[in-house]
Amino acid sequence: MRTTTRRAMRGVGLLCAAALSLTACGSDGTGDDAGSDKAVTGGDLRAALKEGGSITVWAWEPTLKQVVSDFQERYPKVKVKLVNAGTGNDQYTALQNAVQAGAGVPDVAQVEYYALGQFALGKSLEDLSRYGASDFKRDYSPGPWNAVTIDDAVYALPMDSGPMALYFNKKVLDKHQIATPTTWDEYLDAARKLHAADPNAYITNDTGDAGFTTSMIWQAGGTPFKTRDTSVTVDLVADKGVTAYTEVWQKLIDEKLLAPISSWSDEWYAGLADGTIATLATGAWMPANFASGVKAASGDWRAAPLPQWEKGAEVSSENGGSSLAVMKAGKNKKLAYAFNEYANHSEGVQSRVENGAFPATTADLTSTTFLSTTFPYFGGQKANEIFALSATQVPEEWSYLPFQVYANSIFNDTVGKAYATDTTLADGLKAWQKASADYGTEQGFDVNK
Repeated sequence: MRTTTRRAMRGVGLLCAAALSLTACGSDGTGDDAGSDKAVTGGDLRAALKEGGSITVWAWEPTLKQVVSDFQERYPKVKVKLVNAGTGNDQYTALQNAVQAGAGVPDVAQVEYYALGQFALGKSLEDLSRYGASDFKRDYSPGPWNAVTIDDAVYALPMDSGPMALYFNKKVLDKHQIATPTTWDEYLDAARKLHAADPNAYITNDTGDAGFTTSMIWQAGGTPFKTRDTSVTVDLVADKGVTAYTEVWQKLIDEKLLAPISSWSDEWYAGLADGTIATLATGAWMPANFASGVKAASGDWRAAPLPQWEKGAEVSSENGGSSLAVMKAGKNKKLAYAFNEYANHSEGVQSRVENGAFPATTADLTSTTFLSTTFPYFGGQKANEIFALSATQVPEEWSYLPFQVYANSIFNDTVGKAYATDTTLADGLKAWQKASADYGTEQGFDVNK
């Protein structure tokens, strides 16, 4: 998906779902089969759709509008109320407030992958395994499927994915005779050469972003966050992925090779347009943002595989993406699941892809139509070939903290100092580890830091 994923991560979002008075935040549900572990069959779902009823879906993702329309046309006895309760943390706060109050909880909610653990461990989400969702593993790319699977339960179905690529301004790099970097060491060398040739030009922008940082650590083979039930490990000091990332990124910071511009700002769009920001490492949802927000540079940009931490490796990462979860306190869980499966596993997927969503489903990622799509913005490049390959190269071992929303909210107060003061990136990450671990302990988790 696009945009708000990155910006939303900066909010506070102190969710009760992160607390280990977790049962107070969750609910056994008041809807059909409330509190039941009984398997729900295809026949059960068909009967529910035939009988009809109404469900409420909280989501901000625009392609769901058409899905809702198509679903209601196919199942005329079902009414779906699509509500935009805010993006990212705004919705999460409203959602948690509703769960705590025991009223106004939607049947289905959009939850970004990084935030899913907080609601799952908060016992707010229905385990979709009993509906047969655990059989879908091979139908999704590794990163999104891993994100919705927690402690052997499936808490959501992937909506989309954000396999990463390196977007680069070919016109700018060609002008300065800089080859497209294939490793992060080459990327550092390219940054030096570009800025020396044009002091107004930077290889990229970065003022500190939790989502980008964790994506880089993920690609480098890091596993700094581990959770099993209420036991949590946070290692942002000795983890191998953290070490690899800080070794390169600290040099970019020290040598002032990063544009001090925040992403999604007017300055950022201007820098992408005029070439003073020459590359961008981010998710496959970015092309639509280039086409709509950086029109002046159409034809100048291309997509390439993400640079590697080790020469010759073929490893990628995820950046962004959302799921649809069925709320345990919802009143129509069978209909909620049926809608979720329609939107994310069957007919609705193609509709969403046609309207700009980047798929998490392997069938769509490998389809000839998808792979042969040309991007006029990228000079006619078949960029989906790069994105689809990236989706297959994401390490499966990654997991987020069960209080990642809070952790991300304090990123700029800890790691962010490395971009504005003499604090090193390593020290900033150490401070982020301590603050995150302290918070987890306060909420009742057993944190081994």
